[in-house]
Amino acid sequence: MTISVSFRMGLCWFLLSFLFHSLYAHNDFFTSIGQMTDLLYTEKDLVTSLKEYIRQEENRLEQVKEWADKLDSLTNTATQDPEGFLGHPVNAFKLMKRLNSEWGDLESLVLKDTTNGFISNLTMQRQFFPTEEDQTGAAKALLRLQDTYQLSANTISNGDLPGVVHKSRMTVADCFELGKIAYSEADYYHTELWMAQALTQLDEGEESTIEKVTVMDYLNYAIYQQGELERALELTKRMLKLDPNHQRANGNLKYFEFQLEKQRKAEAEKKEQEDKKREKKVLDKREAQRKRSKDPLPERKKYEKLCRGEGVKLTPRRQSRLFCRYFDNNRNPRLLLAPVKQEDEWDRPRIVRYHDIISDSEITTVKELAKPRLRRATISNPVTGVLETAPYRISKSAWLSAYEHSTIEKINQRIEDVTDLEMDTAEELQVANYGVGGQYEPHFDFGRKDEPDAFKELGTGNRIATWLFYMSDVSAGGATVFPDVGAAVWPKKGTAVFWYNLFASGEGDYSTRHAACPVLVGNKWVSNKWIHERGQEFRRPCAMSEME
Repeated sequence: MTISVSFRMGLCWFLLSFLFHSLYAHNDFFTSIGQMTDLLYTEKDLVTSLKEYIRQEENRLEQVKEWADKLDSLTNTATQDPEGFLGHPVNAFKLMKRLNSEWGDLESLVLKDTTNGFISNLTMQRQFFPTEEDQTGAAKALLRLQDTYQLSANTISNGDLPGVVHKSRMTVADCFELGKIAYSEADYYHTELWMAQALTQLDEGEESTIEKVTVMDYLNYAIYQQGELERALELTKRMLKLDPNHQRANGNLKYFEFQLEKQRKAEAEKKEQEDKKREKKVLDKREAQRKRSKDPLPERKKYEKLCRGEGVKLTPRRQSRLFCRYFDNNRNPRLLLAPVKQEDEWDRPRIVRYHDIISDSEITTVKELAKPRLRRATISNPVTGVLETAPYRISKSAWLSAYEHSTIEKINQRIEDVTDLEMDTAEELQVANYGVGGQYEPHFDFGRKDEPDAFKELGTGNRIATWLFYMSDVSAGGATVFPDVGAAVWPKKGTAVFWYNLFASGEGDYSTRHAACPVLVGNKWVSNKWIHERGQEFRRPCAMSEME
């Protein structure tokens, strides 16, 4: 009886696993935390359905147990004196009845299928499940966060992230899966980090179905691929202590020993020549270091440092020239009685922040309008001009027009009042929600000279300025950074930042190259307005100097 139930439960979970991996592949859940929240309710509904299935199974098994207990007592008594027991005609009749019909009823009870409700619900809900692409995307996001914020695998595995409310620890299986995804991408650096973490947790006594030898096999290969033969050899010997018959480990042992011996001989042969060249080599090395010291830090490194709050280049003298003020934009009638709070965030390029510029109720309305329309954010291919998804932009976005809702119309009017720029030629309000490790790597908002057709179809000229609303606070990460000038602006709900992408001459301001840092902890919602050149001729007159 127990074997039958266990088998059927196993079959149920097999079907669940199968369905998880055979779903539609177009949802891109990992690119939007806002849409991902729906998955929690989907899972909650499935758990409710599963618990109902368990209740029915337990009820059925209780009936079977009662029947077994009753017959156990009866047969114990009957087998002590079989002939005497059956000498009673009622006992003989009931034995015939039990074996002819009641055991048949019990068989039907045992074979009764109570999975229909659960499986039907699961089938209905499966369209809302994430796909293999989502799981891979979420895994890559963890690796990206690990690199950007310089987090150890142990820190992430323990859930020790800044600002977390719901701490969650990773199991050996979780770490192993992350390492496997890195391995499948030939990312042996992260493969090593996460297989090593999985092995550490196994060494510390964590129970898991993942075997140490399996983890060590992946770890060994990752270490070898990074050129560390001695470490790979030591790990191979450790593997063979656990499993002396491991075929690959035995092969690797001979290969690594051969390669190490070959390496040592080559090093010995070169040692004499290297000694002779040592003095020149030291001089060359110093010269190389001198040249490297003059080389600028790669943009990626600048970007990541700014995301961590490092490398901000605002000197105390420049900082002293930044102010806060009440701003009515030259006595604009709509701002005269209620001027906005303006704060200088940066001087070159000039970036200003407006506080309390969008209300909580307006934010709620914008999010409600946008959420059903959120789609994976795209970028314009600089060669073909075709819109396409990119791994360096992890978010979902939607576009909202002024005619759709009075709130959008009010927001557009407010931007116009504050900036004194024409909104009729601006793009629609773009709403974006960032996903797991959501980011947008360094980019320009305006079209460069090598992209003459960037906004040709709009017929409104280049993007003269950017207005960016922050519609949520972010617990950790998620800053807007400008790597070329060392500026960082942190999200604050209800505020907006504004900057010009073009000089008054119409030339692009390349110092406005910016990025959205990965969201480490939290849910980041923003909306932005890209304002175009057409219609600004008298609002922002063209200058004669190229850089003015």
